[in-house]
Amino acid sequence: MRARGQSYRYVGPVELKAAVRPGSSGCPISSAADFDGWIAERSAAELAEPFTFVVGTDGVLRMAPRRSEHVACAGGDMVLSAGEISFTREADRWTVSEVSNQSTGYCPDVTSWSAVALALDDGELGRPSGFTHEVVFRRCPDCQEHNLVREDDFVCVFCGSELPETWNVDPAV
Repeated sequence: MRARGQSYRYVGPVELKAAVRPGSSGCPISSAADFDGWIAERSAAELAEPFTFVVGTDGVLRMAPRRSEHVACAGGDMVLSAGEISFTREADRWTVSEVSNQSTGYCPDVTSWSAVALALDDGELGRPSGFTHEVVFRRCPDCQEHNLVREDDFVCVFCGSELPETWNVDPAV
């Protein structure tokens, strides 16, 4: 197995993780055939908006409709990345048109792109060279709240404290 990076524990609301039921995880996509079968079942309305995705610790991409919780898509497990993803059909193959690490349940670092890239390559999906929208997450060392850092302003929106430059969302890591 290839080295795929840091894993992320679910850090969102406990009631969302408690609602996850066995066998409810997203559809695993480990080949072009897997993706082709999954995408063929999507409605036009679903294709018009991004999908929820996670990359499991096994390196496999899992997909679910947009309004799915990331923790449900992951079956409650740890992930190598999580976010939202959109696709477009180009010539004879599907290509990622937009992809982000937007997951407030896992708050993955932007460095989780490498796991996403490997999973997309395994699925033979065309992809950009990085997240098309990077979300920077930090936990405030003073009030412990999770923050989305905007415009490189590393200041807690809840208490005004300075946020660290490096990813620190999960205190167990």
